[in-house]
Amino acid sequence: MKTTITVNGQARTLDVDSRTTLLDALREHLGLIGSKKGCDHGQCGACTVLVNGARINSCLSLLAMHDGDQVTTIEGLGTAENLHPVQQAFLENDAFQCGYCTPGQICSAVGMLQEAADGWPSQVMEDVAAVVDLTEAEIRERMSGNICRCSAYPQIVAAIRSVAGDAA
Repeated sequence: MKTTITVNGQARTLDVDSRTTLLDALREHLGLIGSKKGCDHGQCGACTVLVNGARINSCLSLLAMHDGDQVTTIEGLGTAENLHPVQQAFLENDAFQCGYCTPGQICSAVGMLQEAADGWPSQVMEDVAAVVDLTEAEIRERMSGNICRCSAYPQIVAAIRSVAGDAA
């Protein structure tokens, strides 16, 4: 099945089995190995990428569902010379240990920050019509789909809060 997606700004046409996940297409067919296959069940978030600006678990999504979509992986967020603000914050806050979950954490954080900026409510908000205040509890709730088995959560939250503070 032929599917065309734009990955990190570059149009790519793939002719793969219709059962190929977006994650497998990125890793195995396009060589973009930043997104990780952690659980392959959508429970850990290591495979998180941005599709049309929204964060998704790429292990749960078939490539065929994304014909014409814009996909951003960790490789497309920044460069070594010009890191994305979230990547820079992760470095400055030592927000990783083994690093396996880091690409998914960063992509999820980028998507989550946009959701908050757009006013999307969360489960912990008492007033869903209120302006989103990215407190530690709010960030933890919004990032709860991304697991860090090394438990770098305090640094991850600090990194996200630092970027959220810069954007405010």
